[in-house]
Amino acid sequence: MDKLRRVLSGDDQPDEESGIFSQLNDASTLSWSTRIKGFIACFIIGILLSLLGSFALFLQRGLPTFAIFYTLGNIVSMLSTCFLMGPFNQVKRMFAPTRAIATIIVIIAFAMTLFSAIVLGKAGLALLFIIIQFLAMTWYSLSYIPYARDAVKKTIETCII
Repeated sequence: MDKLRRVLSGDDQPDEESGIFSQLNDASTLSWSTRIKGFIACFIIGILLSLLGSFALFLQRGLPTFAIFYTLGNIVSMLSTCFLMGPFNQVKRMFAPTRAIATIIVIIAFAMTLFSAIVLGKAGLALLFIIIQFLAMTWYSLSYIPYARDAVKKTIETCII
Protein backbone atom coordinates (compact mmCIF):
# COMPACT_ATOMS: atom_id res chain seq x y z
CA MET A 1 0.00 0.00 0.00
CA ASP A 2 2.84 2.38 0.82
CA LYS A 3 4.44 1.61 -2.51
CA LEU A 4 1.24 2.45 -4.37
CA ARG A 5 0.90 5.69 -2.39
CA ARG A 6 4.49 6.69 -3.31
CA VAL A 7 3.92 5.95 -6.99
CA LEU A 8 0.69 7.94 -7.06
CA SER A 9 2.26 10.89 -5.27
CA GLY A 10 5.15 10.93 -7.77
CA ASP A 11 7.76 9.69 -5.30
CA ASP A 12 8.48 6.33 -6.88
CA GLN A 13 12.04 5.87 -5.61
CA PRO A 14 12.52 2.55 -3.85
CA ASP A 15 13.08 2.58 -0.11
CA GLU A 16 16.08 0.30 -0.43
CA GLU A 17 18.25 2.90 -2.18
CA SER A 18 17.30 5.83 -0.01
CA GLY A 19 17.48 3.58 3.03
CA ILE A 20 21.03 2.50 2.25
CA PHE A 21 22.23 6.07 1.73
CA SER A 22 20.38 7.24 4.81
CA GLN A 23 21.84 4.43 6.88
CA LEU A 24 25.31 5.11 5.51
CA ASN A 25 24.94 8.81 6.23
CA ASP A 26 23.63 8.15 9.74
CA ALA A 27 26.39 5.66 10.48
CA SER A 28 29.12 8.06 9.37
CA THR A 29 27.69 11.24 10.83
CA LEU A 30 30.17 12.95 13.08
CA SER A 31 29.47 15.59 15.68
CA TRP A 32 30.39 19.15 14.81
CA SER A 33 33.31 19.20 17.25
CA THR A 34 34.68 15.96 15.76
CA ARG A 35 34.37 17.42 12.27
CA ILE A 36 36.28 20.55 13.32
CA LYS A 37 39.00 18.46 14.99
CA GLY A 38 39.32 16.24 11.90
CA PHE A 39 39.49 19.28 9.63
CA ILE A 40 42.16 20.96 11.76
CA ALA A 41 44.21 17.75 12.07
CA CYS A 42 44.18 17.06 8.31
CA PHE A 43 44.85 20.67 7.45
CA ILE A 44 47.84 20.82 9.83
CA ILE A 45 49.17 17.52 8.45
CA GLY A 46 48.88 18.98 4.95
CA ILE A 47 50.78 22.11 5.96
CA LEU A 48 53.45 20.02 7.68
CA LEU A 49 53.89 17.88 4.57
CA SER A 50 54.34 21.01 2.48
CA LEU A 51 56.86 22.42 4.97
CA LEU A 52 58.70 19.11 5.06
CA GLY A 53 58.94 19.35 1.30
CA SER A 54 60.42 22.84 1.63
CA PHE A 55 63.16 21.47 3.88
CA ALA A 56 63.78 18.74 1.31
CA LEU A 57 64.87 21.42 -1.18
CA PHE A 58 68.22 21.48 0.62
CA LEU A 59 68.82 17.76 0.07
CA GLN A 60 70.57 16.18 -2.90
CA ARG A 61 67.43 15.30 -4.90
CA GLY A 62 65.56 18.19 -3.37
CA LEU A 63 63.20 19.42 -6.07
CA PRO A 64 61.51 16.09 -6.88
CA THR A 65 61.16 15.36 -3.15
CA PHE A 66 59.75 18.85 -2.62
CA ALA A 67 57.27 18.30 -5.46
CA ILE A 68 56.06 15.05 -3.93
CA PHE A 69 55.64 16.39 -0.41
CA TYR A 70 54.14 19.69 -1.58
CA THR A 71 51.57 17.88 -3.72
CA LEU A 72 50.70 15.40 -0.96
CA GLY A 73 50.33 18.32 1.44
CA ASN A 74 47.92 20.05 -0.93
CA ILE A 75 45.91 16.86 -1.42
CA VAL A 76 45.60 16.25 2.33
CA SER A 77 44.66 19.90 2.91
CA MET A 78 42.01 19.68 0.20
CA LEU A 79 40.65 16.43 1.66
CA SER A 80 40.43 18.05 5.09
CA THR A 81 37.34 19.95 3.94
CA CYS A 82 35.54 16.62 3.62
CA PHE A 83 35.28 16.68 7.41
CA LEU A 84 33.35 19.95 7.32
CA MET A 85 30.73 19.13 4.72
CA GLY A 86 31.08 15.40 4.14
CA PRO A 87 32.73 13.66 1.20
CA PHE A 88 29.64 13.48 -1.02
CA ASN A 89 28.80 17.17 -0.59
CA GLN A 90 32.46 18.11 -1.05
CA VAL A 91 32.69 16.27 -4.37
CA LYS A 92 29.39 17.82 -5.50
CA ARG A 93 30.68 21.29 -4.65
CA MET A 94 34.07 20.63 -6.24
CA PHE A 95 32.39 19.80 -9.54
CA ALA A 96 29.74 22.52 -9.39
CA PRO A 97 29.59 24.52 -12.65
CA THR A 98 31.36 27.52 -11.09
CA ARG A 99 34.46 25.54 -10.09
CA ALA A 100 34.50 22.38 -12.21
CA ILE A 101 37.22 23.65 -14.56
CA ALA A 102 39.37 24.82 -11.63
CA THR A 103 38.93 21.43 -9.94
CA ILE A 104 39.94 19.54 -13.07
CA ILE A 105 43.01 21.75 -13.54
CA VAL A 106 44.01 21.22 -9.88
CA ILE A 107 43.68 17.44 -10.19
CA ILE A 108 45.64 17.41 -13.47
CA ALA A 109 48.32 19.61 -11.88
CA PHE A 110 48.56 17.20 -8.93
CA ALA A 111 48.95 14.23 -11.27
CA MET A 112 51.44 15.94 -13.59
CA THR A 113 53.56 17.19 -10.69
CA LEU A 114 53.80 13.71 -9.23
CA PHE A 115 54.39 12.16 -12.67
CA SER A 116 57.18 14.58 -13.57
CA ALA A 117 58.84 14.23 -10.16
CA ILE A 118 58.53 10.47 -9.64
CA VAL A 119 58.42 8.87 -13.08
CA LEU A 120 60.32 11.34 -15.25
CA GLY A 121 62.59 12.76 -12.56
CA LYS A 122 62.63 16.12 -14.35
CA ALA A 123 63.12 18.85 -11.75
CA GLY A 124 62.37 21.77 -14.09
CA LEU A 125 59.13 20.23 -15.30
CA ALA A 126 58.12 19.43 -11.73
CA LEU A 127 58.77 23.07 -10.78
CA LEU A 128 56.57 24.26 -13.66
CA PHE A 129 53.74 22.00 -12.50
CA ILE A 130 54.21 23.17 -8.90
CA ILE A 131 53.67 26.75 -10.07
CA ILE A 132 50.60 25.70 -12.08
CA GLN A 133 49.38 23.74 -9.05
CA PHE A 134 49.78 26.77 -6.78
CA LEU A 135 47.91 29.06 -9.18
CA ALA A 136 45.17 26.47 -9.76
CA MET A 137 44.72 25.87 -6.01
CA THR A 138 44.52 29.62 -5.43
CA TRP A 139 41.89 30.04 -8.15
CA TYR A 140 39.97 27.00 -6.83
CA SER A 141 40.07 28.36 -3.26
CA LEU A 142 38.86 31.78 -4.41
CA SER A 143 35.76 30.14 -5.87
CA TYR A 144 34.48 29.54 -2.34
CA ILE A 145 34.63 33.26 -1.47
CA PRO A 146 31.78 35.28 -3.00
CA TYR A 147 32.98 37.76 -5.64
CA ALA A 148 36.67 37.00 -4.93
CA ARG A 149 37.39 35.85 -8.47
CA ASP A 150 35.82 39.01 -9.89
CA ALA A 151 37.92 41.14 -7.56
CA VAL A 152 41.12 39.34 -8.62
CA LYS A 153 40.21 39.71 -12.32
CA LYS A 154 39.56 43.44 -11.92
CA THR A 155 42.78 43.90 -9.96
CA ILE A 156 44.83 42.15 -12.64
CA GLU A 157 43.08 44.14 -15.38
CA THR A 158 43.90 47.37 -13.53
CA CYS A 159 47.54 46.37 -13.12
CA ILE A 160 47.93 45.36 -16.78
CA ILE A 161 46.14 48.34 -18.35
